Amino acid sequence: MAVEAASPEDDAQAPLPGGRLYWLRAGRLEVALAPDAGGRIAQIRYDGVDWLVGEQEGGAAAIGWGCYPMVPWAGRIRQGRFAFDGKPYELPTNFGGHAIHGVGFSRPWRIDSHEADCAMLSLELPEDRYWPFGGTATQAIHVHSDGLDLQLAVQAGDQPMPAVLGWHPWFRKPDQLLFAPKAMYPRDGEGIATLPRVSPVSGPWDDCFVSTADVMLVSAGQRLRMRADTDHWVIYDGAAHATCVEPQTGPPDGFTLAPNHLQPGQRLELTFELRWQIDTGDVPAPGDR
Repeated sequence: MAVEAASPEDDAQAPLPGGRLYWLRAGRLEVALAPDAGGRIAQIRYDGVDWLVGEQEGGAAAIGWGCYPMVPWAGRIRQGRFAFDGKPYELPTNFGGHAIHGVGFSRPWRIDSHEADCAMLSLELPEDRYWPFGGTATQAIHVHSDGLDLQLAVQAGDQPMPAVLGWHPWFRKPDQLLFAPKAMYPRDGEGIATLPRVSPVSGPWDDCFVSTADVMLVSAGQRLRMRADTDHWVIYDGAAHATCVEPQTGPPDGFTLAPNHLQPGQRLELTFELRWQIDTGDVPAPGDR
């Protein structure tokens, strides 16, 4: 049985200080890791420009700053309730009556390796009321001169488990968001994704989309192009100070809408690639790959 980790605050908006930072560097790119603050990236700096909302800018709320992994679920689980293998489960709610963003974003992660341009982190998932299935989560972070490669994975322990993975970067408000989704999940009165999927509507958004195209942000004379090995993206651009571009392996409330069962020892992985360049004004917009 997994050793129970320190319980998170039952409020995703409670303060979560960054703690000690570990820097990765290559060329013009610098990345600060905050393993004690949910294994998150505290800041991404390219050619002197900070791209993420920092701890103080986000008010230090656990879900409001940096770029953190969402594991073993992403987004909200409606009222914390779901069924798995025919059995009902109810998780503690921590955001507006729902369970949001998994258990990894507020727990300390272990640094398994740390070199000049890369790091490996891990987290033993609990077997308690916050998450009854156990398992292990890992991150691999690799910095290049013009890009960042993130790999997030979860592996089931000795029992089956559901899983949805995601990354939640809080980007400082860009000058432009370039995004061309094919479909979206409509939200109901509780603000949670539902089926069936529909054609995209105009923003501002706090929605889950289906897209096979890259996503691009333009800011401070730079362009950031993002892609992932998934076609699910949550976009939140309703805040005046930030825009979130979140690749996920499934939609919010995914344990109900799109169940993904891991058998004992089975892994689920998500790769997220970010590439920067100086904005020359003639870079083509993202297109289907």
